[in-house]
Amino acid sequence: MGKESEGGGSKAIEVLFENDDVMVINKPSGLLVHRALTLEKRDGVQDTVADWFLARVPSVAEVGETEQAEDGSPILRGGIVHRLDRETSGVMILAKHQDAFVHLKAQFHDRLAQKEYRAFVYGNLKEKWGTINRPIGRSSKDFRLRSAERGAKGNLRSAVTDWELLAQNEKYAYVRLLPKTGRTHQLRVHLKAIGRPIVGDQLYASPAFLKADDLGISRLALHAYKLTIVLPGGREQEFTAELPLEFERAYQSIAG
Repeated sequence: MGKESEGGGSKAIEVLFENDDVMVINKPSGLLVHRALTLEKRDGVQDTVADWFLARVPSVAEVGETEQAEDGSPILRGGIVHRLDRETSGVMILAKHQDAFVHLKAQFHDRLAQKEYRAFVYGNLKEKWGTINRPIGRSSKDFRLRSAERGAKGNLRSAVTDWELLAQNEKYAYVRLLPKTGRTHQLRVHLKAIGRPIVGDQLYASPAFLKADDLGISRLALHAYKLTIVLPGGREQEFTAELPLEFERAYQSIAG
């Protein structure tokens, strides 16, 4: 099926693929995947991927997992198999029915789904490629944040990220990221831990980095570029979300 876009403005969702079992989208930066436990619905506006998917495929209301907000109201996450941070754009796969949800969920749980991200980071990398193998816990400075550095608190969970340098100049590097695990904020936290936070990261980059930023990217510079996964029915398929235009421009400024 060809690509199509739905929705308006900067939050338009591009449909990359759709069949009877799944839908694959390119999520724009700035769009929540689903309502958080403490986030109130604002004026009935459909402002999450879950809301948009439910409006398009009403039958997904009972698909997947449902939690309750602080006020006891249900948070519908119909068909949501995995998440991207609000600021991250790129490939997401959604399940249209429960059997598809269970199948896809197992792919992620068993680390069979292959994910590739692209990111710009502050500073240079001395090697062409490498692996970050650092467990992730809670930050000792702010318990809402994660940390892969000394002093991390709570339950430390194993986390592994492979990376490859694609281009760099004196101030920035453009990298390919292959997470082998799926921890919350894993890529952002791992890159911060090696002193190369992601460009535009308001949570994990230092104010000094952010203040000196002149790359021209107005958001978190992290994009879920590719997903390879076995669909219900047994066929492995690869889905790619084209790089945002500002990423292309930033790449040209670095590589050129």
